Amino acid sequence: MPRTNFDMLLEAGCHFGHLRRKWNPAMAPYIFMERNGIHIIDLHKTVVKIDEAAEALKQIAKSGKKILFVATKKQAKSIVEEKATSVNMPYVIERWPGGMLTNFPTIRKAVKKMTTIDKLIADGTFNNLSKRELLQVTRQRAKLEKNLGSIADLTRLPSALFVVDVMKENIAVKEAKRLGIPVFGIVDTNSNPDDIDFVIPANDDAKDSIDIILTACCGAIAEGLEERKVEKADEKAQAEQDEEANEPKNMRSRRARKDSPKAEAAVEEAPAANEAAVEEAPAANEAGEEEAPSAE
Repeated sequence: MPRTNFDMLLEAGCHFGHLRRKWNPAMAPYIFMERNGIHIIDLHKTVVKIDEAAEALKQIAKSGKKILFVATKKQAKSIVEEKATSVNMPYVIERWPGGMLTNFPTIRKAVKKMTTIDKLIADGTFNNLSKRELLQVTRQRAKLEKNLGSIADLTRLPSALFVVDVMKENIAVKEAKRLGIPVFGIVDTNSNPDDIDFVIPANDDAKDSIDIILTACCGAIAEGLEERKVEKADEKAQAEQDEEANEPKNMRSRRARKDSPKAEAAVEEAPAANEAAVEEAPAANEAGEEEAPSAE
């Protein structure tokens, strides 16, 4: 079943492209017609492309890998933050830090610096600083949080990049292509789709258009994460069953006897029975010795 349909995309305004004079000829296969000097995107193709991208994102999430969302344009910031946070994925909604992917170790150092400042503030080390020094550190921490706070949990390069406006985020796309990271992108009629692995032809300026596409894609990611959780639980249960099956038979029988209430009772009665038998044996021997002379 498709995750979106023609009517939903039409109502959200996904079909509106850019002016004809701003178009990119490479987007011709995704353009349905021109009206009043504006290109209209073929939403039937958009539905298919959304499903293809959503399925690929689902498989990436199911494998336990991270997807980095990128959208620095004003109308997309809040939507990307909300949707990416809902599926626990990293995102960049402020300025794209140059070299974030190609020079990832340096970015990680900046994130670690932010963590170090947090620890020093928590243990009271900064209480001895002057007001000016404390203000400088606080401002530095706020700047790092604004630019890199959303990727604090990204300990390795992401496995995929989801870009809202591929023309505006061209540096991020170039870095991803250089490293061989697949790129998912909402591509408008003024953009070049050649560098995008999963093209979603749609209006990348309207909030409703961005929202409906991200909702479908993040829904697929959530499904992948849920399936991964179920698979892990099944693997754990299977491992426990295999461990019990491979356990030696005598250990299982010993454990069964130990756990059985009747076995415990029998174990408790056994010493008493043995003691009684030991006490009766000497008495029987004495009686036999006394009866032997009378027989003579």
